[in-house]
Amino acid sequence: MRFALIEQARNRLALLIMVLFVPLWTTLAFTVVARTPLRFRIRSVGRSVVMDGNILLQIIGALQALSLVIAFMMFVATARSAQFDQRLVGAGYPRSCLALAKCAALVLVAAVIAAYTTAWMHLFWRPEQPLVLAAGMFTGALAYGGIGMVLAAVLRSELAGMFLAIMISSVDLVLQNPLINTDADSLVVRFLPAYGAVQTSVAAGGLQVVPWNSVMLGAGWAVGVAALGTAAFAVRTRPRHPRTAQAGVAGVEQAALVP
Repeated sequence: MRFALIEQARNRLALLIMVLFVPLWTTLAFTVVARTPLRFRIRSVGRSVVMDGNILLQIIGALQALSLVIAFMMFVATARSAQFDQRLVGAGYPRSCLALAKCAALVLVAAVIAAYTTAWMHLFWRPEQPLVLAAGMFTGALAYGGIGMVLAAVLRSELAGMFLAIMISSVDLVLQNPLINTDADSLVVRFLPAYGAVQTSVAAGGLQVVPWNSVMLGAGWAVGVAALGTAAFAVRTRPRHPRTAQAGVAGVEQAALVP
Protein backbone atom coordinates (compact mmCIF):
# COMPACT_ATOMS: atom_id res chain seq x y z
CA MET A 1 0.00 0.00 0.00
CA ARG A 2 2.81 2.38 0.90
CA PHE A 3 4.70 1.63 -2.31
CA ALA A 4 1.52 2.15 -4.35
CA LEU A 5 0.93 5.58 -2.81
CA ILE A 6 4.59 6.54 -3.22
CA GLU A 7 4.33 5.65 -6.90
CA GLN A 8 1.32 7.95 -7.21
CA ALA A 9 3.14 10.78 -5.45
CA ARG A 10 6.11 10.47 -7.83
CA ASN A 11 3.91 11.11 -10.86
CA ARG A 12 4.43 14.86 -10.83
CA LEU A 13 2.77 15.42 -14.20
CA ALA A 14 -0.48 13.83 -13.02
CA LEU A 15 -0.37 15.78 -9.76
CA LEU A 16 0.23 19.00 -11.68
CA ILE A 17 -2.72 18.22 -13.97
CA MET A 18 -4.92 17.52 -10.97
CA VAL A 19 -3.95 20.69 -9.11
CA LEU A 20 -4.12 23.02 -12.12
CA PHE A 21 -6.24 21.48 -14.88
CA VAL A 22 -9.27 20.53 -12.77
CA PRO A 23 -9.73 24.07 -11.34
CA LEU A 24 -8.94 25.69 -14.69
CA TRP A 25 -11.44 23.62 -16.67
CA THR A 26 -14.23 23.92 -14.12
CA THR A 27 -13.66 27.68 -13.78
CA LEU A 28 -13.73 28.24 -17.54
CA ALA A 29 -16.86 26.11 -17.90
CA PHE A 30 -18.67 28.21 -15.30
CA THR A 31 -17.50 31.65 -16.45
CA VAL A 32 -17.40 31.29 -20.25
CA VAL A 33 -20.49 29.18 -21.04
CA ALA A 34 -23.80 31.03 -21.22
CA ARG A 35 -26.26 30.72 -18.34
CA THR A 36 -29.06 29.62 -20.68
CA PRO A 37 -31.26 27.11 -18.79
CA LEU A 38 -31.06 23.54 -20.07
CA ARG A 39 -33.28 20.57 -19.32
CA PHE A 40 -31.58 17.33 -18.29
CA ARG A 41 -33.44 14.05 -17.81
CA ILE A 42 -32.71 12.07 -14.63
CA ARG A 43 -34.07 8.72 -15.71
CA SER A 44 -33.56 6.88 -12.41
CA VAL A 45 -36.09 9.16 -10.63
CA GLY A 46 -38.28 9.83 -13.66
CA ARG A 47 -37.82 13.59 -13.47
CA SER A 48 -36.13 16.37 -15.39
CA VAL A 49 -34.01 19.09 -13.87
CA VAL A 50 -33.59 22.55 -15.37
CA MET A 51 -30.18 24.04 -14.69
CA ASP A 52 -28.08 26.89 -16.03
CA GLY A 53 -25.95 25.74 -18.94
CA ASN A 54 -22.71 26.81 -17.30
CA ILE A 55 -23.44 24.79 -14.15
CA LEU A 56 -24.43 21.71 -16.15
CA LEU A 57 -21.32 21.94 -18.31
CA GLN A 58 -19.18 22.47 -15.21
CA ILE A 59 -20.45 19.21 -13.70
CA ILE A 60 -19.81 17.21 -16.86
CA GLY A 61 -16.48 18.95 -17.44
CA ALA A 62 -15.40 18.20 -13.87
CA LEU A 63 -16.17 14.52 -14.40
CA GLN A 64 -14.16 14.53 -17.61
CA ALA A 65 -11.21 16.27 -15.94
CA LEU A 66 -11.03 13.93 -12.98
CA SER A 67 -11.55 10.86 -15.19
CA LEU A 68 -8.55 11.89 -17.29
CA VAL A 69 -6.40 12.56 -14.25
CA ILE A 70 -7.12 9.33 -12.38
CA ALA A 71 -6.99 7.15 -15.51
CA PHE A 72 -3.55 8.54 -16.28
CA MET A 73 -2.38 8.21 -12.67
CA MET A 74 -3.45 4.57 -12.36
CA PHE A 75 -2.08 3.71 -15.80
CA VAL A 76 1.36 5.13 -15.06
CA ALA A 77 1.54 3.69 -11.54
CA THR A 78 0.47 0.21 -12.68
CA ALA A 79 2.76 0.18 -15.70
CA ARG A 80 5.84 1.41 -13.83
CA SER A 81 5.44 -1.06 -10.99
CA ALA A 82 4.98 -4.09 -13.26
CA GLN A 83 8.54 -5.43 -12.92
CA PHE A 84 8.61 -4.86 -9.18
CA ASP A 85 5.28 -6.66 -8.78
CA GLN A 86 6.57 -9.62 -10.79
CA ARG A 87 9.64 -9.85 -8.58
CA LEU A 88 7.50 -9.82 -5.45
CA VAL A 89 5.27 -12.57 -6.83
CA GLY A 90 8.32 -14.56 -7.85
CA ALA A 91 9.61 -14.22 -4.30
CA GLY A 92 6.38 -15.73 -2.98
CA TYR A 93 4.43 -12.61 -2.06
CA PRO A 94 0.65 -13.22 -2.40
CA ARG A 95 -0.86 -11.67 -5.50
CA SER A 96 -4.10 -11.10 -3.61
CA CYS A 97 -2.34 -8.72 -1.22
CA LEU A 98 -0.77 -6.80 -4.10
CA ALA A 99 -4.11 -6.51 -5.89
CA LEU A 100 -5.83 -5.40 -2.69
CA ALA A 101 -3.19 -2.73 -2.11
CA LYS A 102 -3.64 -1.34 -5.63
CA CYS A 103 -7.43 -1.29 -5.25
CA ALA A 104 -7.11 0.47 -1.88
CA ALA A 105 -4.77 3.03 -3.44
CA LEU A 106 -7.31 3.57 -6.23
CA VAL A 107 -10.08 4.17 -3.69
CA LEU A 108 -7.97 6.69 -1.74
CA VAL A 109 -6.84 8.58 -4.84
CA ALA A 110 -10.39 8.65 -6.24
CA ALA A 111 -11.75 9.95 -2.92
CA VAL A 112 -9.15 12.74 -2.76
CA ILE A 113 -9.73 13.85 -6.36
CA ALA A 114 -13.52 13.68 -5.99
CA ALA A 115 -13.45 15.73 -2.78
CA TYR A 116 -11.08 18.27 -4.34
CA THR A 117 -13.24 18.67 -7.44
CA THR A 118 -16.47 18.94 -5.45
CA ALA A 119 -14.97 21.53 -3.10
CA TRP A 120 -13.81 23.63 -6.03
CA MET A 121 -17.24 23.60 -7.69
CA HIS A 122 -18.78 24.56 -4.34
CA LEU A 123 -16.97 27.91 -4.61
CA PHE A 124 -19.15 28.90 -7.60
CA TRP A 125 -22.61 27.58 -6.69
CA ARG A 126 -24.36 25.57 -3.99
CA PRO A 127 -25.53 22.10 -5.00
CA GLU A 128 -28.70 20.75 -3.42
CA GLN A 129 -26.88 17.63 -2.16
CA PRO A 130 -23.10 18.14 -1.84
CA LEU A 131 -22.43 14.64 -0.50
CA VAL A 132 -24.35 13.00 -3.35
CA LEU A 133 -22.44 15.19 -5.81
CA ALA A 134 -19.18 13.98 -4.28
CA ALA A 135 -20.45 10.40 -4.52
CA GLY A 136 -21.13 10.85 -8.23
CA MET A 137 -17.63 12.23 -8.77
CA PHE A 138 -16.21 9.39 -6.69
CA THR A 139 -17.88 6.61 -8.72
CA GLY A 140 -16.78 8.23 -11.97
CA ALA A 141 -13.21 8.46 -10.72
CA LEU A 142 -13.26 4.82 -9.60
CA ALA A 143 -14.50 3.65 -12.98
CA TYR A 144 -11.81 5.49 -14.92
CA GLY A 145 -9.13 4.50 -12.43
CA GLY A 146 -10.02 0.90 -13.21
CA ILE A 147 -9.88 1.69 -16.93
CA GLY A 148 -6.36 3.02 -16.39
CA MET A 149 -5.36 -0.25 -14.72
CA VAL A 150 -6.82 -2.24 -17.63
CA LEU A 151 -4.99 -0.11 -20.20
CA ALA A 152 -1.72 -0.65 -18.31
CA ALA A 153 -2.13 -4.40 -18.79
CA VAL A 154 -2.23 -4.15 -22.60
CA LEU A 155 -0.11 -1.07 -23.31
CA ARG A 156 3.45 -0.10 -22.45
CA SER A 157 3.63 3.47 -23.78
CA GLU A 158 2.49 6.24 -21.44
CA LEU A 159 1.62 8.35 -24.49
CA ALA A 160 -0.64 5.60 -25.83
CA GLY A 161 -2.29 5.19 -22.44
CA MET A 162 -2.94 8.91 -22.11
CA PHE A 163 -4.29 9.09 -25.67
CA LEU A 164 -6.73 6.21 -25.13
CA ALA A 165 -7.86 7.64 -21.79
CA ILE A 166 -8.56 10.98 -23.48
CA MET A 167 -10.47 9.33 -26.32
CA ILE A 168 -12.59 7.11 -24.05
CA SER A 169 -13.52 9.89 -21.63
CA SER A 170 -14.15 12.37 -24.48
CA VAL A 171 -16.56 10.04 -26.27
CA ASP A 172 -18.22 9.15 -22.96
CA LEU A 173 -18.78 12.66 -21.61
CA VAL A 174 -19.31 14.50 -24.90
CA LEU A 175 -22.22 12.23 -25.80
CA GLN A 176 -23.82 13.04 -22.42
CA ASN A 177 -23.42 16.80 -22.80
CA PRO A 178 -26.80 18.35 -23.71
CA LEU A 179 -25.02 21.40 -25.16
CA ILE A 180 -23.48 19.16 -27.83
CA ASN A 181 -25.84 16.19 -28.05
CA THR A 182 -29.56 16.98 -27.98
CA ASP A 183 -30.25 13.26 -27.51
CA ALA A 184 -28.07 12.94 -24.41
CA ASP A 185 -30.44 10.37 -22.90
CA SER A 186 -30.51 7.91 -25.78
CA LEU A 187 -30.34 4.17 -25.25
CA VAL A 188 -26.69 3.90 -26.27
CA VAL A 189 -25.58 6.59 -23.81
CA ARG A 190 -26.94 4.56 -20.89
CA PHE A 191 -24.25 1.92 -21.45
CA LEU A 192 -21.32 4.34 -21.12
CA PRO A 193 -19.01 4.08 -18.07
CA ALA A 194 -19.78 7.54 -16.67
CA TYR A 195 -23.55 7.48 -17.25
CA GLY A 196 -24.39 6.66 -13.64
CA ALA A 197 -21.89 9.23 -12.38
CA VAL A 198 -23.31 11.97 -14.63
CA GLN A 199 -26.90 11.18 -13.64
CA THR A 200 -25.98 11.16 -9.95
CA SER A 201 -23.98 14.40 -10.09
CA VAL A 202 -26.56 16.36 -12.07
CA ALA A 203 -29.38 15.14 -9.82
CA ALA A 204 -27.37 16.18 -6.76
CA GLY A 205 -26.92 19.64 -8.23
CA GLY A 206 -30.60 20.40 -8.84
CA LEU A 207 -32.82 17.94 -6.97
CA GLN A 208 -33.47 16.94 -3.39
CA VAL A 209 -34.06 13.31 -4.39
CA VAL A 210 -31.21 10.80 -4.23
CA PRO A 211 -31.06 8.82 -7.53
CA TRP A 212 -30.20 5.47 -5.96
CA ASN A 213 -30.37 3.58 -9.26
CA SER A 214 -27.78 5.90 -10.77
CA VAL A 215 -25.61 5.65 -7.67
CA MET A 216 -25.72 1.85 -7.85
CA LEU A 217 -25.07 1.90 -11.59
CA GLY A 218 -21.99 4.07 -11.10
CA ALA A 219 -20.80 1.83 -8.27
CA GLY A 220 -21.39 -1.22 -10.45
CA TRP A 221 -19.25 0.21 -13.23
CA ALA A 222 -16.55 1.07 -10.71
CA VAL A 223 -16.52 -2.43 -9.20
CA GLY A 224 -16.71 -4.14 -12.59
CA VAL A 225 -13.86 -2.19 -14.17
CA ALA A 226 -11.76 -2.49 -11.01
CA ALA A 227 -12.33 -6.27 -11.06
CA LEU A 228 -11.28 -6.37 -14.71
CA GLY A 229 -8.15 -4.39 -13.88
CA THR A 230 -7.39 -6.74 -10.99
CA ALA A 231 -7.82 -9.74 -13.29
CA ALA A 232 -5.46 -8.17 -15.81
CA PHE A 233 -2.97 -7.56 -13.00
CA ALA A 234 -3.25 -11.21 -11.93
CA VAL A 235 -2.56 -12.40 -15.48
CA ARG A 236 0.42 -10.10 -15.86
CA THR A 237 1.97 -11.26 -12.56
CA ARG A 238 1.18 -14.97 -12.89
CA PRO A 239 3.90 -17.32 -11.62
CA ARG A 240 6.66 -18.06 -14.10
CA HIS A 241 9.35 -20.68 -14.52
CA PRO A 242 11.18 -21.58 -11.28
CA ARG A 243 14.39 -20.01 -12.59
CA THR A 244 12.51 -16.79 -13.20
CA ALA A 245 11.13 -16.97 -9.68
CA GLN A 246 14.66 -17.37 -8.28
CA ALA A 247 15.72 -14.36 -10.31
CA GLY A 248 12.78 -12.46 -8.84
CA VAL A 249 13.91 -13.34 -5.31
CA ALA A 250 17.40 -12.09 -6.09
CA GLY A 251 16.00 -8.93 -7.62
CA VAL A 252 13.89 -8.18 -4.57
CA GLU A 253 16.82 -8.81 -2.23
CA GLN A 254 19.05 -6.58 -4.32
CA ALA A 255 16.38 -3.83 -4.38
CA ALA A 256 16.07 -4.06 -0.60
CA LEU A 257 19.81 -3.44 -0.21
CA VAL A 258 19.70 -0.23 -2.26
CA PRO A 259 19.52 2.74 0.15
